[in-house]
Amino acid sequence: MNTAELTGQVALVTGGAGGIGAAICTALAEAGASVLVGFSGNEARASALAAELSGPGQHRAVLTRVDDSATLTAAAESVRLTEGRLDILVNNAGVTKPVPHDDLEGLTDEWIDTILRVNVRGAFACTRAFTPLLRARGSGLVVNISSIAGRTGVGSNVAYCASKAALDSVTRSLGRALAPAIRVLSVSPGFVDGEYAQRMPEMVSAQLERTPMGRLALPQEVARAVLAAATHLTFSTGCVIAVDGGRPLG
Repeated sequence: MNTAELTGQVALVTGGAGGIGAAICTALAEAGASVLVGFSGNEARASALAAELSGPGQHRAVLTRVDDSATLTAAAESVRLTEGRLDILVNNAGVTKPVPHDDLEGLTDEWIDTILRVNVRGAFACTRAFTPLLRARGSGLVVNISSIAGRTGVGSNVAYCASKAALDSVTRSLGRALAPAIRVLSVSPGFVDGEYAQRMPEMVSAQLERTPMGRLALPQEVARAVLAAATHLTFSTGCVIAVDGGRPLG
């Protein structure tokens, strides 16, 4: 998709070098935005993606360790000094671990804390850090990458499902609290075709049988939903955009 709808705008995508994150970065860059590829540990991968992005914008990698608020504050200051603005924040960074839901001992306290810290607190902390920049434009946008697991309770583990339900609640609360200067939406995919889905073939197969569209979501389809939130759904906030092939209907 080659458009100029976001020319002049600046977008930050946390976890930007992963499968879904990279697709989102690519879509935003092709639409004209300058894209900041957020990373936590793999700077080389994020920098390589930034160098490959097309479009008229200037792209670079930015350290955004979402469970470290001091790092996020520094990132926001870096964006203020370098780009001078932020129009779009995509909270895509997340973490999980496959643990059967009936294996209560397998889901340790440490993993529960890690998942909630990154997936929920991380998205909130990142939004908090960048709110001044987003608010300054008068038309800022935050997109939280959620999951159908938050609605169905089916996912990699119980804590992951809970974290995505909580993230959708954060979306609703902040959609109200930050309006009208900043819109906040969730994009909620079902299982996405990629490395992670390949690690859980039995669970994926069972979900496909219950999905009317009969296939997994593509990373590019998640990215197009983010792009739609930025370019077309301009009167939407505090809501969840499903990219799940109709799974709740199955």
